[in-house]
Amino acid sequence: MPKANRPLFITFEGVEGSGKTSRMGAAARYLESRGHRPRLTREPGGTAIGARIRAILLSPDSGGIDETAELLLYMADRAQHVNTVIRPALAAGETVLCDRYFDATVAYQGHARGLDIRRIRDFHRVALDNFMPDLTLLLDLDPAVGLSRALADAGRPADESRFEHEALAFHNLVRAGYLALADEAPERFAVIDAAQPPEAVEERIVAALTERLNRLAQAIRHG
Repeated sequence: MPKANRPLFITFEGVEGSGKTSRMGAAARYLESRGHRPRLTREPGGTAIGARIRAILLSPDSGGIDETAELLLYMADRAQHVNTVIRPALAAGETVLCDRYFDATVAYQGHARGLDIRRIRDFHRVALDNFMPDLTLLLDLDPAVGLSRALADAGRPADESRFEHEALAFHNLVRAGYLALADEAPERFAVIDAAQPPEAVEERIVAALTERLNRLAQAIRHG
């Protein structure tokens, strides 16, 4: 495999209904055309154990879960996912596309739930050696629009609707958290207006991927 096609870890983030999952397929097809072997996964639930954790975290029946317990379940899911799926896939030469990752935890449990963000970062550093993506695509959308999309999605499992039932103020905090993270790490984030038609969103995703791949190739040529 040419060095310019070295495997990458790419994450998709955004509020409920922002279209992350739907747009990942277009990204995978583009990366494949550039010589990558894409591997699609998600959090929570990217492993057999993670699927069981996902059922707890996203079920409306878990509305009374303690905020710290919620955080630790996400971290447990991530530890299993990174160590048994993401890192092995990268080592095998696959480019990993993940629907949500650590930034989601900071946005949801930190900015929206109000848990100590420094402690969340410490957990990630200790448990996963601060393992972070090469690129994060943030599909930015007004949460009111996203929620209306999510609730109208007939294909969305009814038993995974706990976060859709949070107050709009909660989702506004999530969005603000995501945008703050993008401001902190502009070299890693590409913010994409997800209110555009799907074709336009996919074009912006491809443009962001192209820019990152070209930057990588240039760094290798001058390295």
